[in-house]
Amino acid sequence: MQYFEDIIVGASRDTGSHTFTQDAIIAFAKQFDPQPFHIDPEAAKDSNFGGIIASGWHTAATVMRLLVDSAIDLEASLGSPGFDDLSWLKPVRPGDTIRARLTCIEKTPSKSRPGIGSARFLVEVFNQKDELVMKFISIGLMRFRNKPA
Repeated sequence: MQYFEDIIVGASRDTGSHTFTQDAIIAFAKQFDPQPFHIDPEAAKDSNFGGIIASGWHTAATVMRLLVDSAIDLEASLGSPGFDDLSWLKPVRPGDTIRARLTCIEKTPSKSRPGIGSARFLVEVFNQKDELVMKFISIGLMRFRNKPA
């Protein structure tokens, strides 16, 4: 379990992985980001991308699932007030497999709420070729295992 006390600045953790399919890319995009290069294989061929690519929001949502499944302690987590510096660096295509690495870059105990702290994590997302496809700074709120006196 990763409570606030367990987080080490500079330490990294890797998540599991996920492989994107064309059907899943199209289904997500039809509902949430219906641009031609996400939903129409023929139109996508004539785009700057040369074929279907996943919506960046599909990639981000998938990374969130990977983080919940392998890096977020659901007992200690108190959610997040947001994130900073989201960048989509390379397109994610059908057949690509992504994984994420999160590295704690800062942690701070709350001054106004004993027993709670925040941590900032650099989240880097790589494809199967170890190419960086997305990155952002995630801010997590979490409980202390032992509430300070």
